[in-house]
Amino acid sequence: MTLPPSATDRLLSVYLVLSQYPILSSRVRDLMRRELFQRGFLDYKEFEQEVIRKAIQSQEREGLQHPEIEEPAEVWERRKALVRDQLTDFHFSNHLSFELIEDLIAEVLNERGVTSLESLYEFNPEVAPEELLFNQGMMIEKMPPEKRKHLEPRLREIKVVLIRNMISDQLRYINIARDWFTIADLAEVRRHKIGHGRIGGKAAGMLLAARILKGSPNVDLRQNLRTPESYYMGSDLLYTFISINNLHHWNDQKYKSEDEMRRDYPKIVEDFVASDFTPNIVQRLETLLTSVGKQPLIVRSSSLLEDNFGTAFAGKYESIFLPNQGTIDENMTALTQAIARIYASTLNPTALLYRRSRGLQDYDERMAVLIQTVEGNRYGQYYMPDLSGVAFSHNQYRWSPQIRAEEGFIRLVWGLGTRAVDRVGNDYPRLVALSHPTLRPSNTTKSIRRYSQQYVDLIDLKDNAMKTLPIHEVLDGDYPPLRYLAQVDQEGYFRSIRSRLVDADPQQLILTFEELLRRTPFAERMRYLLNFLEDEYQSPVDVEFIADVFDDNGKPEIKLSLIQCRPLSYMREETQADLPQNLNPEQVIFSSSIMVAGGWLEEINYVLFVPPETYFSLPSQSARNKLERAIGKLNTALGNEDFICVGPGRWGTSNPDLGVHVDYADIFNTKALVELSGEGIGPAPEPSLGTHFFQDLLEGQIFPLATYIGEDDFNRDFFYETPNRLAEWINVEPSLFERLRLIKVSDYMPDHHLELIMNGIDGRAVAFLSKSPRGRDGRLQ
Repeated sequence: MTLPPSATDRLLSVYLVLSQYPILSSRVRDLMRRELFQRGFLDYKEFEQEVIRKAIQSQEREGLQHPEIEEPAEVWERRKALVRDQLTDFHFSNHLSFELIEDLIAEVLNERGVTSLESLYEFNPEVAPEELLFNQGMMIEKMPPEKRKHLEPRLREIKVVLIRNMISDQLRYINIARDWFTIADLAEVRRHKIGHGRIGGKAAGMLLAARILKGSPNVDLRQNLRTPESYYMGSDLLYTFISINNLHHWNDQKYKSEDEMRRDYPKIVEDFVASDFTPNIVQRLETLLTSVGKQPLIVRSSSLLEDNFGTAFAGKYESIFLPNQGTIDENMTALTQAIARIYASTLNPTALLYRRSRGLQDYDERMAVLIQTVEGNRYGQYYMPDLSGVAFSHNQYRWSPQIRAEEGFIRLVWGLGTRAVDRVGNDYPRLVALSHPTLRPSNTTKSIRRYSQQYVDLIDLKDNAMKTLPIHEVLDGDYPPLRYLAQVDQEGYFRSIRSRLVDADPQQLILTFEELLRRTPFAERMRYLLNFLEDEYQSPVDVEFIADVFDDNGKPEIKLSLIQCRPLSYMREETQADLPQNLNPEQVIFSSSIMVAGGWLEEINYVLFVPPETYFSLPSQSARNKLERAIGKLNTALGNEDFICVGPGRWGTSNPDLGVHVDYADIFNTKALVELSGEGIGPAPEPSLGTHFFQDLLEGQIFPLATYIGEDDFNRDFFYETPNRLAEWINVEPSLFERLRLIKVSDYMPDHHLELIMNGIDGRAVAFLSKSPRGRDGRLQ
């Protein structure tokens, strides 16, 4: 083994060698110091004085003014031990060889009666201590391939046990992860983990995807791929938190009614945020904050079921950005309160009802927490990445026949990625079909301007706050990658920016991302990344990412950070059907020609209809909330019926002025969700492809459709003149009867039901009346 040329490399190599033997490292370092003293490189008394001096300096860096009072004796001794080990590694790397380290390790093994590798494997990995698994896994992994061949099954068994205990017990995940993770990878996770439980689905997906991509043959991707600095709070700590704060009385929330869940949740959040963490957890979090300095953080949920095959839990739990620019006490308070809020979100009604709808109510859904530094760049007083988004390896909802579904698509924004994954206000991400990156849903100048991003989410470092600001308050001509993100709006056409200095009025800048897609490797690299992950997952995937644009010897280059990866839910292909020919116009109830996926709903007996006129005339947010709760109750009541929902604007929007503000928990029993726009309502909603709400619909096999009144068919008599059956199913205030209608299809035409056929190839859908079998009244018995 040759000695690395630089002192830094030598020190790092010593640390890496010792980190492979966590059980043995303390004794090995004793022997390392013995060699340094016996060979005359160090004097024992001088070394111990250096240890004390360095330990005091570390106290001063942490702001301790009177350490003899402020720091307990056991903490001081632990501090000295850590400094002693660091100095040992430093001096050993400068004076002695790596061969000697291996000799010392062999000496320690011999002391413990281990004289051959074979004797190390006389134990059951399923019940063995974690330290033992790591030590022995490392020993096998570092052997030459020809010598460890017969030990590969044992190594795989050790990896599987560690993955299952530390990361995920989901078999489909383990089947993939065991072929990619090394013992060294798992040891790195362990070094960044607090607690003994699993790190949860979100952290598991991010780590696996990053590891897979690091093994990609694509050199450019590997060289420009990074993973945010990450820390993990094990799922066991949730129950510790609940126990020490006497919060057990909230444990049965998942078995309560929806009304009780919603009534209790504000008090749950209040109780959790007011609670405390154990001293050892506080100490670990303080160390974490010291390590990251003033780097902004994001605290993310990572529950055991989250981001798994078939259970994405998209947007059900919280993720909280922390600017992290205050004092250490202020930052610590913000961090602990964020963790407490994420713990509370396990009892969020939306999450509990999602679990109930998926048959997961009785699962012990513990919450781990993922804490990451936020990747980005400083621009003035603001901090944000150049690009954020969510990307999908498969695209069932194509806005043009030439788009190839198997090459996927992206929702792309400038700034933090919250605007890419949520259906927010009156704002729009850039939709990118990766088979045809510059092909838009609409190419008119007016539509490009209207459906461009209007606001940016960012961190204000000066004000120590996350903010949403109009892009023109932030974006200016000196923004480094501006020419790849924006174009200049000049009298009806868009002019690309050709230099770094732009003298255009910021009000003329439109975020089109046109030059990014034309002149950088971004689209090609994302297409490759998604395809590679899909092949390894043996399933379509969706990923959340952050990217920066930088200059590489005069050429634009992209640096990517993958922050999430999960299996993608999609509509079952076997539901494809051909549109009927020569339909009687009187049979047609509505049609759609806006981004239709293939599918067929054979028998719809009820239609939940929210009339646009009465919805938008609701006098207050309180009145809208009552309507939303009524929709949720009706969804529950109709659980055994086949029904669809039809309403104005965007279903699931965060802005009630733009559509019906409901959660997935309010509509999960419906078979289709139809958004109305056009005459008297407003422009067509932008496609919600890729939002958390949209992913919920696909996972629940709920078809999203859009009908533009005036261009698509819409039978007003059916929706407005058919009797309202609402009172037969739920009790509501009389004022809601004109704002929420439940239509029984056979009331409009006896002995008929509604049939909805969607043809993804033609991009058309039609709902029409169809004769019911004799003896059926349209209601399932």
